[in-house]
Amino acid sequence: MPRVTNGPSSRKRRKRVLLRAKGFRGFRSKLYRYAKDAVFKAQQHEYYDRKKKKGQFRRLWIQRISAAVRDRGLTYSRFIEGLTAAGVEVDRKILSDLAIHDTAAFDAIFEQAKTALESKAVA
Repeated sequence: MPRVTNGPSSRKRRKRVLLRAKGFRGFRSKLYRYAKDAVFKAQQHEYYDRKKKKGQFRRLWIQRISAAVRDRGLTYSRFIEGLTAAGVEVDRKILSDLAIHDTAAFDAIFEQAKTALESKAVA
């Protein structure tokens, strides 16, 4: 009985790893033994950075909102407090976009938050 080496599928698997390692420096893109480790590590970074990207965008939106609100004479935390008091449920992504592209709408939301803060302080 002949010995089966599973050659075609092994070659396909190795080729797939080497294709993923294309663009890596030196033997990490040429030799399967090292490319395998490099690709595995790269996949770990891909997964982690997809999660990290969400937090980075949130921080960016908060910075943009903070800058827009400070121009109008309020701090970011007081603005968010005013939004919750007014019952406005707009997320930070939309607020950031409004602050950049539609200042009239952002001003209207800002005034709602400011009046809600003032009525909260009186009560």
